[in-house]
Amino acid sequence: MFRRLILALPLLAAIGAGSAHAQRCDTRFDFHNRSSSEVIEFYFDRSSRPDFTRDELGAGTLPAGRSQRFTAAHPELYDFRAVLQNGRRVDLYRVDICTITDVTLTDAGMTAR
Repeated sequence: MFRRLILALPLLAAIGAGSAHAQRCDTRFDFHNRSSSEVIEFYFDRSSRPDFTRDELGAGTLPAGRSQRFTAAHPELYDFRAVLQNGRRVDLYRVDICTITDVTLTDAGMTAR
């Protein structure tokens, strides 16, 4: 019995650490459009999903030089996609939403920090 408890302790610690991480995770981030183009669609979804779901800008757009705050629903890895006015798509994959506060689009691509 004691040996089973000793073997289970690392697993229990990992589970506890995971839920503590989720409780401390702030999933809010600012999306900055530092490109020279207007963003007509912006998506972010959990990396475990096969496709992007809904345009987070809705009926709106994000003009060049503007920013907007968003909140992800889950403390997980996320993929991001911006669609520009000229139809160009810019993607960023597998970003830990708990470790970033900003997603920035430039003419050279998209970054998160």
